[in-house]
Amino acid sequence: MAISEALGERGTVEVPAGVLEYRERGSGPPVVFVHGAAVNGDLWRKVVPELAERWRCIVPDLPLGGHSIPLNDGPDLSLFGAADLLASFLAALDLTDVALVGNDTGGAISQALVGRRPERVGRLVLTSCDAFENYPPKAVAYLKPVSRFAPALWLLSQTMRLRLFQRLPIAYGWATHAPIEPAIMESFLGSLRSNAGVRRDFAALLRGADARDCRQASESLSGFDKPALVTWAADDKFFPREHGQRLAELLPQGRFELIERSRTFIPEDNPARLVELVREFLEE
Repeated sequence: MAISEALGERGTVEVPAGVLEYRERGSGPPVVFVHGAAVNGDLWRKVVPELAERWRCIVPDLPLGGHSIPLNDGPDLSLFGAADLLASFLAALDLTDVALVGNDTGGAISQALVGRRPERVGRLVLTSCDAFENYPPKAVAYLKPVSRFAPALWLLSQTMRLRLFQRLPIAYGWATHAPIEPAIMESFLGSLRSNAGVRRDFAALLRGADARDCRQASESLSGFDKPALVTWAADDKFFPREHGQRLAELLPQGRFELIERSRTFIPEDNPARLVELVREFLEE
């Protein structure tokens, strides 16, 4: 269960697929932060407080493995199914002219959303994320076969109690330079260990991961003619820098920025630089 109080008040909203939790802080134009797989909105806890003085920051806990409320039976968590879910979330809160900020799997979902259903999105920020055929990244591709066997996924989730396993390259070790604090790791992994419905949703996401969908989503960015910023971690081990540069080139109004001293989870490794870039982008 997500725990950080930095993200503001907690709420829930019902969408066709089930119930989604979210946090909200601040007022002004809406900014929606989209996390990736096996984490939740707590990923943004060091970013949102710095932006909430001028913007309405909304952070959903999407059903990607770090959530606490399972979806209804048989969820479609293919890349485009997850994008439809995010679109339903924006509609349920009646959000328009949204600045969408995505990281990791959340960046791929954001690409899929603006490629097919861009009407509620006014600006796009992509941080290091899946793109083109790199979905899922090779280092964690083993999760796809694991997801087909419920006992294997349960066992894997139990091993993640140990910091030793958390810091493996095939887990969270390549996502950040330094270990993530234990309370936040428990926020990310607690429900995955204890809730069969959460593991079912996570398995649906993994089984639905198709590189062809991701390539289609990435290439669709050429039709998103609105302000866009692509920020990439200089030390990323999951996502090639060239992919970030290609995404920025595809976006008609895109620009590329490299963030030093960071791996994939830029909101963890270098939140100050990310805040600086996002603030400048939103103020333009």
